[in-house]
Amino acid sequence: MVSVYGCATKKDLKSKVGTSADRLFLETSMFGSEYKGQGSYCVVGPSPTNRKWYAIVKVDSQGLVEKVS
Repeated sequence: MVSVYGCATKKDLKSKVGTSADRLFLETSMFGSEYKGQGSYCVVGPSPTNRKWYAIVKVDSQGLVEKVS
């Protein structure tokens, strides 16, 4: 599971479409990095310990957030 940095709500996360996923994602797994570039990722927010909302974030081949659902 990946968390997002600087997004208090899912609406805030949706406003980040077009930004770099490297600056947005916060790794929470103790088994290593989950973010590998292009693909879809399940994220939690607003923090790894305070899980109020979940989202699927699609990242394009350039590493930019393409879609949030």
